[in-house]
Amino acid sequence: MALSKHLNPDQLIQSAKDHKSHVHSSTNHQAVHAYGGRYGTEPIPKYKLPSKGVDADSTYQLIHDELSLDGCPALNLASFVHTWMPKQADQLMMENISKNLIDQDEYPMTQVIHTRCVSILADLWHAPSSHQAIGTATTGSSEAIQLGGLAMKRIWQEKRKAAGKSIHEPGPNIIMGANAQVALEKFARYFDVEMRLVPISKESHYRLDPKKAMEYVDENTIGVYVILGSTYTGHYEPVKEMAALLDEYEARTGHSVPIHVDAASGGFIAPFATPKLEWDFRIPRVVSINTSGHKFGLSYVGVGWVVWRSKKFLPTDLIFELHYLGSVEYSFSLNFSRPAHPIIAQYFNFVHLGFEGYRNVALQDLKNARLLSRALEKSGLFTVLSDIHRPEEGLLTAAQVSIDEESVESYVPGLPVVSFKFSDQFREKNPDVQQKWVQVLLRAKGWIVPNYELAPDLQSVEILRVVVRENATATMIDRLVADIVEVVESLAKQDSPVHALAALNGRKTVEGHHGRLEEGSGSKPSGTYAKQC
Repeated sequence: MALSKHLNPDQLIQSAKDHKSHVHSSTNHQAVHAYGGRYGTEPIPKYKLPSKGVDADSTYQLIHDELSLDGCPALNLASFVHTWMPKQADQLMMENISKNLIDQDEYPMTQVIHTRCVSILADLWHAPSSHQAIGTATTGSSEAIQLGGLAMKRIWQEKRKAAGKSIHEPGPNIIMGANAQVALEKFARYFDVEMRLVPISKESHYRLDPKKAMEYVDENTIGVYVILGSTYTGHYEPVKEMAALLDEYEARTGHSVPIHVDAASGGFIAPFATPKLEWDFRIPRVVSINTSGHKFGLSYVGVGWVVWRSKKFLPTDLIFELHYLGSVEYSFSLNFSRPAHPIIAQYFNFVHLGFEGYRNVALQDLKNARLLSRALEKSGLFTVLSDIHRPEEGLLTAAQVSIDEESVESYVPGLPVVSFKFSDQFREKNPDVQQKWVQVLLRAKGWIVPNYELAPDLQSVEILRVVVRENATATMIDRLVADIVEVVESLAKQDSPVHALAALNGRKTVEGHHGRLEEGSGSKPSGTYAKQC
């Protein structure tokens, strides 16, 4: 058993502190900083409001130093979230950091910029009319997904009531692949909709299988969530195929089932890298689309978007009319007050990059992801589950022996995400080596590369995943591959103390248990990916 199981780090720290002679114990945790002597700062309570404040300079330095313990964003290959913008964007955000987006009367130009962003996305996603499309900024794709689901649920309810049918028995359901991100499950659970998860398989490319999904559709299905870029492997789900099957279903039964496309990541990759791919409002059955501006939209965290193909797909009772901010205003988001600067940052990118700039970034991301995929496979240590480095089906004929490797059109469309696992050959030779140790040892080198299980029916398969964002240059990929190979080869050595790694379950900190839920405190997972992304 690990030593930390027997020792309480809090008690060790308390007993090791300097105490005045009359003090025998301490009941409150206090932060004693190295700069305390320089700034004349008394110990600060960690979990209680201090009785007296500290001057701004001292406070900044104290908190700045504590935050230095966080990881390096550039080496965080687990996250889809963008972490860099030009200094001019930083300046623009700081100039507008106090603005509240909801207050349209006070900040009318900010609202105009918001409307421009919605129109730009509607046009990018081929809405029948960018003037008729309607949408809103959100705090991210999670909120946007809730709004898209709510609109589909309300339309289903209205149809049921008009037909004189119950909206409670048996109640609404929504369909999604078992690879769905946790935000989609949240909608079903928070808004009382039965979630029907379609199992994934290797044959379905670890994503939604449209034909299998049709087995779950009935007259109470409010819609289907189709994901443009699976969190697990980066695969695009086949929106067009799903729509065609639902078209056939409607012709046969009379029941119309809409599609909401969760394009949290793909919404800013597919239009630029593979503009010919049909996944958006070019497909009539797609009624709404969401995306994250703070992912491949290249903005800082805090901005997402949802757009409906026309106003008729956003029920009026989800739109609130407000009169108490100085003018008549309308709101159809879950949040009320929200900062305006993330929207301004998004508009900065639209103006600064344009179509060509976004395309260049997307193509470079995909090129670096292909580089990583090929290097990992050529090592013989790994099998890559992602397909963005593989030729598109049907592209190679019997007469062709090669493809244009520089052209993105030559490859299977998808996100710049590389998911991989130990090859069968490596596992046979090294049955005692656990894949999760790679994550731990890479973390010691600064890299954050998650290791986790696939979705239900494939949860016995563990994968490592790298998200190739704009800052993941070819030079960084070269260093990453070298570190991965070094780590795995060291684990494979017969004299390597691999048994010691079994005890490494992450960092143990003095404050680790404060405010933290114990294991088993939450509901059991249903299979959707509930880890940070």
